[in-house]
Amino acid sequence: MTRTDGNLLDHRPPTGTAERRGAALPLDAPAVLDASAALFDPTTFRYLAALGAGPGWHCWEVGAGGTSVVTWLAKKVGPTGRVLATDLDTSGLARAARPPVEVRVHDVGAQEPPGEGFDLVHARFLLAQVPERERALLSMVRALRPGGRLLVEEADPALQPLLCPDEHGPEQHLANRLGHGYRKLLGHRGSELAYGRRLPRLLREAGLRRVEAVAHFPVASPACAALESATVREVRDQFVTEGLATEEDIDRHLANVASGSLDLATAPMVSAWGRKA
Repeated sequence: MTRTDGNLLDHRPPTGTAERRGAALPLDAPAVLDASAALFDPTTFRYLAALGAGPGWHCWEVGAGGTSVVTWLAKKVGPTGRVLATDLDTSGLARAARPPVEVRVHDVGAQEPPGEGFDLVHARFLLAQVPERERALLSMVRALRPGGRLLVEEADPALQPLLCPDEHGPEQHLANRLGHGYRKLLGHRGSELAYGRRLPRLLREAGLRRVEAVAHFPVASPACAALESATVREVRDQFVTEGLATEEDIDRHLANVASGSLDLATAPMVSAWGRKA
């Protein structure tokens, strides 16, 4: 998940996990991708629609990971459009690889853009975990046609560092302790944990105009619990190996999540967009 700092829900890789060479966490499991999509897709789709994605558009989904955004874009652009989905590992995109979708292996931080003249470029939970993030962002801007739109979405756990904002009992204290441990895992693997808040400035500095940003902050939903559970199961070995939690801690936390007694929050997802001059 694309996470970044504060809680285990910080960056469930919603998309593009393979691009994140700095975050060697096994977060591209189907359960994690599905939970992340359920939680964040409605917000992403709303902004993509507001930016005008429609028939005939050429779109680049960077670090696609799963298929949910790619499939949504394909329906919007129709047979006269094109959706290019790229990642370092495209195995999860196989079922989406049919017109108007093209799937291609590509490293956005190291390679030239896979084309130019795109009407829309989108990346979610990607740049904060790409070592060459500045180059990657400029590459996405360069790929746009004049007037083309860029939408970048990143979590910023430091804006809301508690997995359980209402820390009123031992279950919540345990959840927040594990959340802080997860933040350490991300930081040790090169993630920039406060990247989300920087997006508006970075988009302006990259030459985009009409830049805007909104933070989405889910609190206490079944989707939050599903994402938390899936993420913890994927990273539990790293928790134990690095001394951040015991097996007993993790089992107790998973049971607390399953009980429905925790009001779990995700780190705010900052969605920032702008247009190429």
